[in-house]
Amino acid sequence: MDIFKSVVQSIIAVFTNVVFIISMYYLFLSFFGIIRFRPKTKVEPKNSFALIVAAHNEEMVIQDIVNSLNIVDYPKELYDIFVIADNCNDKTALKARQAGAIVCERFNKEQRGKGYALEWMFDKIFKMEKKYDSVVVFDADNLVSKDFLNEMNRMLCKGYKVVQGYLDSKNPKDTWITGSYSIAFWTSNRMFQLSRSNLGLSNQLGGTGFCIDTETLKELGWGATCLTEDLEFTCKLVLNGHKVGWAHDAVIYDEKPLTLVQSWSQRKRWMQGFADVSSRYFFKLLKKSIKELNFVALDCALYSIQPIVIILVGIAAILNAVNYIEKAPQIISNVVNALHSTSSFLVMLSGALIIIMQFIYTPFILVLEKKLNFKIFIYYILYPIYAITWLPISIQGIIDKDKKEWSHTLHTRSVNIKELEKAN
Repeated sequence: MDIFKSVVQSIIAVFTNVVFIISMYYLFLSFFGIIRFRPKTKVEPKNSFALIVAAHNEEMVIQDIVNSLNIVDYPKELYDIFVIADNCNDKTALKARQAGAIVCERFNKEQRGKGYALEWMFDKIFKMEKKYDSVVVFDADNLVSKDFLNEMNRMLCKGYKVVQGYLDSKNPKDTWITGSYSIAFWTSNRMFQLSRSNLGLSNQLGGTGFCIDTETLKELGWGATCLTEDLEFTCKLVLNGHKVGWAHDAVIYDEKPLTLVQSWSQRKRWMQGFADVSSRYFFKLLKKSIKELNFVALDCALYSIQPIVIILVGIAAILNAVNYIEKAPQIISNVVNALHSTSSFLVMLSGALIIIMQFIYTPFILVLEKKLNFKIFIYYILYPIYAITWLPISIQGIIDKDKKEWSHTLHTRSVNIKELEKAN
């Protein structure tokens, strides 16, 4: 029995130490997003853009994204709007043309999904008589801020070949699920994306609102056709010595799922994609980081194993909870005896850190982003429930990593960019 307890304690110690190291790394990384350096000089419009909207049966929202792109503050002769009507059987193509987009209809029942549609569209762009300096990718349910292309142009002029914009939310106050999604994106933008930018690391592509230099895309090829094509292309870029830049003021508004069921399905797909990509790229990135002493590659490698990290954190939390329950009488006794025990002190310290993170640090980040209000704070109190669901979702994602089914999110309403920006 003593041997069994010793083994259990050793396992708990290993998980706790691994999780502690990873957690401290991301906590330390997040501090570098507190300060934001704003550009002081104006950059004249220089780069031309092919704006590509990937759409599958999106007649409800397609005109909103096209209209928002039509009114961006950038010379009209320097960008064109393309809509991929991918395997559509509704009025997506018709409505996109009516809004002023160049529509390219694609029908391929075998190669389904956004990654394949983009690869098909990129090939068409390369063969066009008119040439573009860069391509920008959007989802059909997005809305785009007026300064988006100016900010992308600024980053391209600084020498970046790939740039990710700020992922915001169209519907943060609809339900506690949309609120939780929005909190996750807002804090990630500041704590991890901006911090990576400030440290000179590579940012992560977010699936939409990103810009790629056309020559770089030709040179590397797209080839990202899994369920998380953005992560796959990010890993490919880092392996080839490129960094993804971050444009904090290039805002894209994305529609979040309304219900836990919709959210579960979408996040499971993300975790399937993560598990697939990490199985193919993690060790390549790790090898590059060790061989070249390349911290950018190491950071990207750690990001690629997000499902495994989530599971480690979950297991460590469960094991620690069991351990603390067993020691509860001892801990209470130690507290009563003025914290004479080191273990009780560590327990209280861990609890204090959790409280600080939950109710002080993260809300502080939301204040910096000007996103915190009473309703969002209420959603933030419920946010741990959303966070806990990542554990079973990550496990499912790893189990089903070889399944390539694509789930389509149904959109039920139209939102105008002018109304959204006025509300914000």
